[in-house]
Amino acid sequence: QRLACKINVLVRQLEGQSVEVLNPLTGTCAKENFSFSVDAMADAEKKVPAVPESLLKRRKAFATMKAMRVKKMLAEKKARKVTRKLIYKRAEKYHKEYRQMYRREVRLGRTARKVGNFYVPAEPKLAFVVRIRGINGVSPKVRKVLQLLRLRQIFNGVFVRLNKASINMLRIAEPYIAWGYPNLKSVRELIYKRGHGRMRKQRIALTDNALVEKALGKYGIICVEDLIHEIYTVGKNFKPANNFLWPFKLSSPRGVMVFKGLNMHNKNFGGKTVLFLSLML
Repeated sequence: QRLACKINVLVRQLEGQSVEVLNPLTGTCAKENFSFSVDAMADAEKKVPAVPESLLKRRKAFATMKAMRVKKMLAEKKARKVTRKLIYKRAEKYHKEYRQMYRREVRLGRTARKVGNFYVPAEPKLAFVVRIRGINGVSPKVRKVLQLLRLRQIFNGVFVRLNKASINMLRIAEPYIAWGYPNLKSVRELIYKRGHGRMRKQRIALTDNALVEKALGKYGIICVEDLIHEIYTVGKNFKPANNFLWPFKLSSPRGVMVFKGLNMHNKNFGGKTVLFLSLML
């Protein structure tokens, strides 16, 4: 610091004085006025880059990537907002549809009673099947049916579309299963409480609508409410929606398992109401 001060004083003393300058080409000396500006030196120092060029390039690339990331985040936020509005509208539409279905059944029943008739509801199209026995003593045919129903473990449950083929399968495996017709409340509770999806051959909990949209978006199913509607109404995309759902792993019921109307030796065949389903959720 002292040396810098001395140099600065010397420069100011020589400012404006004549100094002999040697020309190396001609070997002659010539007098010239000494001119040196400290401000010019400072300007020269400012022009010298303070950081390497590679670091400047990295900073520029980082700033560009950050701007792109912020732009992408804003676009995703806007898309999520639009999706939330669409999901809300669909849920509202489904609520109205379920209410109209219920009121229609009530109205038809009242109309039939007024004229002295009986109202027979339409045949149910959806069943929920629970495996209630293990693997001991299972014949190969029954074992194959249970595999087709995806009931590989005891107290596993699945939704099944009722048709001639599925009813015949239920007849074969009847001693090892209990099944019934779920209502809207049961379907909703099963999916919300015990619902897991199949993604990349893994069992993933349905904690976000984005998971459903990623797996079933090509079928127009973008949220859990869409999935519930497709299962309950047995729509045209019931098969991919049901295959997406991992078989429900229900808890073992406490105490003795009781089935309403369940008699293994009864020749009458039909859906039984599973009383312990609420205890297994």
